[in-house]
Amino acid sequence: MVFATAPGAKAQSKLLESVKSNPEEARKLCNHFKALNSQGISASSKQAISDVAKKRDLNTLDAEILSTYVIGLNCPNVR
Repeated sequence: MVFATAPGAKAQSKLLESVKSNPEEARKLCNHFKALNSQGISASSKQAISDVAKKRDLNTLDAEILSTYVIGLNCPNVR
């Protein structure tokens, strides 16, 4: 049996691997989200996602996926 993957699936996998294999990157993102939270800004807000997209040269969908992944695995106290 052969499984086909969506063209973006491989790119997303590499994107998530980039923070999975580099815990320091995940910590930096968590600290960024915590700083936003301290200003009353949600880590899932348009502003936060745009910041991640800009800093990592990503489109907003990939930035949202990356943010969700990092928050879920590394910074459970972030909102």
